[in-house]
Amino acid sequence: MKGMTKRELQITDQAQIREILDKAKVLHLGLAVNNEPYVVPMNYGYILEDGKLTLYLHSAVQGKKLDMIRQNPRVFFELETDLQPFEGQVACQYGLAYSSIMGRGEARIVEDLQEKMKAMSVLMDTQTGKEFTFNERLVSIVAVIRIDVAEYTAKHRPIPERLR
Repeated sequence: MKGMTKRELQITDQAQIREILDKAKVLHLGLAVNNEPYVVPMNYGYILEDGKLTLYLHSAVQGKKLDMIRQNPRVFFELETDLQPFEGQVACQYGLAYSSIMGRGEARIVEDLQEKMKAMSVLMDTQTGKEFTFNERLVSIVAVIRIDVAEYTAKHRPIPERLR
């Protein structure tokens, strides 16, 4: 994990990071090719072991994001949960409490059928909390993207003390 500017908001506890990953259901995936940025919201699954984060996404077997990943596998991602708007006496006191994770890594389109089956099981467990098994036929009709996360930060911005 890498540090952040407002260190007092940074989360380093793996249990709290896992809680954010379990609660957030949409990941915003940032891609870029030829100076053209592209961000797409996606469902995800994750494996977090000893601080190392691996993300799995699925999509149709063809499309813009897969074309972009083939051209430039460097990606950025962000996800958030526990969004709570708050008000203040003046405009600059308004804000949003939240928990988030953001980071960068390398995206790869998974070709190995065994890894695709595992990835889809991980994704469904993250999204539903239920165990599913997949066979080769089921995973042959979807693309699976693995993000090997190089670095990430987790953050919690609470509701200000004055409002609690």
